[in-house]
Amino acid sequence: MAGFKFESPEELNRLVGGFQRSRIVLTAFELGLFNALAKEASTSADLARELKTDPRATDRLLNALAVLGLVDKKDRIFELSELSAGHLVEGRPGYLGGLGHWNHLWNTWSHLTRAVKSGGARDQSPFDQQDQSRHRAFIAAMHHRAAHQARELAEGLDLAGVKRVLDVGGGSGAFSMALVRAGQGIRATVLDLPQIIPLTREYLAAEGLEDRIQVKEGDYLKDDLGNGFDLVLLSAVIHINSPEENQDLVVRCHRALNPKGRLVISDFIMDEDRLNPPFGAFFALNMLVGTGRGDTYTEAEVRGWLQAAGFGKVERRNGPGGTGLVLGYKD
Repeated sequence: MAGFKFESPEELNRLVGGFQRSRIVLTAFELGLFNALAKEASTSADLARELKTDPRATDRLLNALAVLGLVDKKDRIFELSELSAGHLVEGRPGYLGGLGHWNHLWNTWSHLTRAVKSGGARDQSPFDQQDQSRHRAFIAAMHHRAAHQARELAEGLDLAGVKRVLDVGGGSGAFSMALVRAGQGIRATVLDLPQIIPLTREYLAAEGLEDRIQVKEGDYLKDDLGNGFDLVLLSAVIHINSPEENQDLVVRCHRALNPKGRLVISDFIMDEDRLNPPFGAFFALNMLVGTGRGDTYTEAEVRGWLQAAGFGKVERRNGPGGTGLVLGYKD
C-alpha cells in the first residue's frame, strides 16, 4: 500500500481537499479552455468571450490553473504551460483524451455514500442507453489505457499456433491490434455493443487494420460468441459483471474455443484480503458507484469460474499496468 497511506493531520487534510484541484482541471477541460488557449495567449476577458463564460469567473479559474502550473500568467495574459500544451490539447501526440471519462466519473463518484448504503448504483442508466458523447469519452479513456498495456500483454503471450482471436468487449480494438501485430497470420474479431462498434471501426481505420480485424455487434452477456477461436480475451470485462454473469460468460468462452485454446483474463486480480493491488481496492468502489453489480475479484474467485467451466489448467501471471492475468487452457 506504499504511496497511499497518510500519517499526519496535514497530509489527511490535503487528501480531503484534493477534490478541489481535480475539479479545477476537469472544468477547464470540459469548457475547452486548453484547446482555446492553444490557439493563442489571451486575457481572461477575451477567453471568456470565446468560451461564452462569465468574465470574472473565467479569470478566477485561470488564476487557479496558474497556481497549479497548468497555465502561465504575465501582465494579465494567460498561456498554456509546457505540460498543458503537451497533454491537454486535443490532437497533440500526448493528449490525455481520457479526461472526458474522468469528468463522467466525477458525477458517479458523487453518489458513493448512497451506493454504500444501497449496495450499488441501482439507478445508473444502462450503458446502451447513455448518449454517444459519453460512449466516445469512455472508449477514448480505455484506448489511452490500453495503448500502454496491449503491446506488453501481447508480447508476454505465446502466440504460436494462434490464428483466430476473439476480443470480448474489445472497445477500440487496442488489444486486438497488438495481438495481430505480435503474431504472424493472426486474425481477430472484436465483439461489442452496437453503440460501440462504429467507434471501433474508427480506431481500426486510423491504424489501417480493417483487413485483419473484424467487428461483430453483440451483447456478451446474451449473444452467442461464435466458435473456432484459438484465444479468447476478456480484458477489463469481468469487473463490470456479477459473479453469476462471469461464470456464465466463462462457460460460453470455453465453448467458443478450439481444443487446446486459451482464455486470457486481464483485470485487477485481488489478493484474498482485497487490499492488493491497491488501485484495485479503489476500483471496486468505482464499480460500486458506476454499475449495479460490478466488482473486483480475487484470484480464487476467478480460478473457480474457470475450473467450473471445464478448463483443465489455470495459471496466474502478473499483467501490465498493475493488472493480473489468469489463463485458462482448454483440454
